[in-house]
Amino acid sequence: MPGNHVEYPPEQSDRIAVSSLIGRWLLALAGVLLGGLTSVAGLLFIAVASVALVSGHVLGKRGEPVRAAVAEGALTLTALEVRRIIRFHGRLRTDALTPRRCRTYLGMRWAVGLLGLGVVLLLVLCLAVAGSMLSAWLLNGSWGLIESSDRVAALLVASAALPGILLMFVAAVGVVGVGSLDRWFGARVLGPQTDRLLRHRVAELTSSRNHVVDAIDDERRRIERDLHDGVQQQLVALGMLIGQARRADEPGELLDRARATAQEAIGELREVANRVYPIALDHSGLHQALETMAERATVPVRITYELKERVRPAVETALYFVVAEAVTNAAKHASAQVVNVTVTRQKVERIRVVVTDDGAGGADPSGTGLSGLARRVAALDGTLTVDSPCGGPTVVTASIPCG
Repeated sequence: MPGNHVEYPPEQSDRIAVSSLIGRWLLALAGVLLGGLTSVAGLLFIAVASVALVSGHVLGKRGEPVRAAVAEGALTLTALEVRRIIRFHGRLRTDALTPRRCRTYLGMRWAVGLLGLGVVLLLVLCLAVAGSMLSAWLLNGSWGLIESSDRVAALLVASAALPGILLMFVAAVGVVGVGSLDRWFGARVLGPQTDRLLRHRVAELTSSRNHVVDAIDDERRRIERDLHDGVQQQLVALGMLIGQARRADEPGELLDRARATAQEAIGELREVANRVYPIALDHSGLHQALETMAERATVPVRITYELKERVRPAVETALYFVVAEAVTNAAKHASAQVVNVTVTRQKVERIRVVVTDDGAGGADPSGTGLSGLARRVAALDGTLTVDSPCGGPTVVTASIPCG
């Protein structure tokens, strides 16, 4: 029963196969030539980026835009390289691109690109020499690299051309080889590295599990302190006021004080519950929860929120507590006048939160609060950095995958 399959005569099938082979070779040649040109651009970028990163490190906080521009440039150039390899050389699987991996790739790929340019130049040279020799033979030695008053013998041309033909064949095969090398190198640097990544992942999970257990214990101790030092003391005072009111002839004033103490205890209990888990996260999301926290903060907080949609609850919770801890530290320890909070989505599918205050600085990343937050963020494959020189400003940056 005939289907969609079409059978061609043997001669036509051979012509189709040869045409397909030539087409793939020309595609590989274009990819190698383009890769050689982009490798030069990548090498120039690495040179400029190295100077920029050193300058950004010297500038400290003011160098943040420089570091961000370098990261963005590395991501963009590498993404273009990945598309080029897929278009001209075949399939390429990559992990999520990070600025560090992209800089590594660009800093090493130039060798493959220049090798490709060398192969293409060798092929062009072989074609030029072959054409010149052929013209000398056909035009009686009056044209090309071989010139003679006598006609060039065919045997001389053949014996001289044989090494050139072999060299041309090597160059033609080299084009395909460089294309395969280009794809292999991209997969090696940017692709999944199963064994090494698996071992690293197991070690990370073991460490983060222990850190999560420690963070939970720290949180329980903090809740116990909050209840003991706050709510419990107010409830004891409330009981004493009620006892005095029962024995007093005119208990009105004591009952008013008891009522005020009860309201303070309820407010304190709400604060403790909110520090355990802010209910606004469930109802309204991270943006509204941050706005509510900013309204209740003892220092002015300006929030720039650029996310268009919500992320998973675990990420929202971790980012909320990063901001809450940073704002609390800025108000309590750094005497800050204003705190700026920025929430953005990075191109590598990560959520980035930056909290900056104009306080006295000197925050200790190994302190209980910040170290606990670092463990919580690390459990979500995120990173937390604290830049707090003496005299300020303090910059707390958290980055967490949003997938």
